[in-house]
Amino acid sequence: MSARSERLSNRQSALALFHKSPLKQQKFSQIVRLLGPTNGLRCLDIGADNGVISLLLRGTGGSWKSADLDARAVEMIRDLVEDDVYSITGLKTPFEENEFDRVVIVDFLEHIPTDAEFAGELHRILKPGGEVIVNVPRSGKGVVGRLRILLNQTDRKHGHVRPGYTEDSLKALFEGKFETVEVRTYSKFFSESVDAGITCALDLLRSNAESESKGRLVDVAQVQRRKKLFLAYSLLYPFVRFLMWLDHLCFTRGHMLIAKYRHISENSE
Repeated sequence: MSARSERLSNRQSALALFHKSPLKQQKFSQIVRLLGPTNGLRCLDIGADNGVISLLLRGTGGSWKSADLDARAVEMIRDLVEDDVYSITGLKTPFEENEFDRVVIVDFLEHIPTDAEFAGELHRILKPGGEVIVNVPRSGKGVVGRLRILLNQTDRKHGHVRPGYTEDSLKALFEGKFETVEVRTYSKFFSESVDAGITCALDLLRSNAESESKGRLVDVAQVQRRKKLFLAYSLLYPFVRFLMWLDHLCFTRGHMLIAKYRHISENSE
């Protein structure tokens, strides 16, 4: 199989898995809702897991680059989107000053101890008036958090250096260089319980469940090799969708936090 054919096969498998993964669909929907139109804009996504979010974001319009902390994640993203994928640290990026109109941060800040310094780096690479979309776990998870601990789904296993953020702590991280545009939560009790169950099942299938810097990554090639895994996803899809719908009956706040902040130029401060 040629490299081009293999990449096309990986893309098809990644998209097929996405369409059977309500949790990923929910995350992508929340991101796009805050992101808005991107036609004609220069955009960057950071931390987009196994690459399918990067692939889908590139389909929304505009010019996109992608980056991640973990070498394996970078390779997985590159396998799907091919070009403009970069390895970064929790301090610096290889991008120019005022390069981007939009930056999307997906489940990344909780993995780095230097989140305050990285917020400053985001200010450097965004254009004045540019916007950053930040998706992070919300700290203080109650019943589901205790369930995850019982299932050995600890922050360490996920590669987290902190359990998440509150609305106030996330705002404080960006305060002074960004203004808050919108903050919301999503993924309530039933969605998080489903996620805990799926993660537990995947752990049982893996021989190396120890964490990496980005924790557990769903490898497209692994799913391709395990046809029964994809079949299980397909069979469970309607049930999982129903359980996630039950979130509408919960009047509590969600376990995921997503926010939009707008770059404030130093001249306007």
